Amino acid sequence: MAHVAEWKKEEVKELKSLIDSHEVIGIVDLLNIPARQLQKMRQSLNDKATIRMSKKNLMDLAFEDSSSNKENITDLSEYMVGQPAIVFTNMNPFKLFKILENNKTAAPAKAGNIATSDIVVPKGDTGFEPGPVLGDLQQAGIPAKIDKGKIVVEKDHVIVKEGEAVSKNAAAMLTRLDIHPMEVGIDLRAAYEDQAVYTSDVLTIDEEQTLADVQGAFAKAFNLSVNAGIPTKETIVAIVQNANAKSFNLAMNASVLTSETTEPLIALANARMLGIASLIADAEGALDEELLEKLSNVPVATETVVEEETKDDEEEEEEEEEEASEEEAAAGLGALFG
Repeated sequence: MAHVAEWKKEEVKELKSLIDSHEVIGIVDLLNIPARQLQKMRQSLNDKATIRMSKKNLMDLAFEDSSSNKENITDLSEYMVGQPAIVFTNMNPFKLFKILENNKTAAPAKAGNIATSDIVVPKGDTGFEPGPVLGDLQQAGIPAKIDKGKIVVEKDHVIVKEGEAVSKNAAAMLTRLDIHPMEVGIDLRAAYEDQAVYTSDVLTIDEEQTLADVQGAFAKAFNLSVNAGIPTKETIVAIVQNANAKSFNLAMNASVLTSETTEPLIALANARMLGIASLIADAEGALDEELLEKLSNVPVATETVVEEETKDDEEEEEEEEEEASEEEAAAGLGALFG
């Protein structure tokens, strides 16, 4: 740089110093940003980031001089488009991108602007009184008519499709309709951090979807850890609770007495005993007073018995035999329960 102007040498030196002293270096495009809005955006960054505009070749030289300290920093040169500038910060590049995007403002369309999405004239009242503007709207292809003394648009109309240039007539009409379809702001084209370059498409994150993805991944990892019995700080409680529940069920099904299962096992045995006792409760002397008292506190479903007025001799004999067998069973159970 022996034959280069002194101010250029100083500029490259200052840029290199800023690059070396910051963890994150970004390339932004300041094309078509009014000075007033640029000033507001600088203020929104406060002391978190510094924006420095310079000539492209000087920025390239600064990147080359810093490449010994920051590997791959020269890769940023290919993202210098429009009116490039360098952002110096220690802020996370994703956070920097979000701040810059949130500070973009709506702006009227100008002839030659490229629509980043379909520009739509919405259905409804335009606010204009009947007059020459009706013909201008119709000439622009917008379906307009007079309704109740006002000019209204009959249905939503795409006046400029995504990727197309805005014509002079379309720009003028959108401005008259107070439609500002363009966004003015600092575009972060790429950011360098720790030898890696992140482009704008990588930095663009759907926060809600990302959060949902992280929560879903956590839930799957949690379930895998619990089901596989891999203890971690997050899953150890669930694993112990799961093991305790399984061991409790095993002990209950196998009738193994422990400090936790003794009481429910006794209760279960008592319930089964009362169930058997209820079947012979009507047999005289089959149950003692304690069992009868317990049964009186337990709701028992009863069947309605319909007696026939007449029975033949065979049926009476069968009933007598059944009653005799019931008495024998009752006597046996009475001895069982003491």
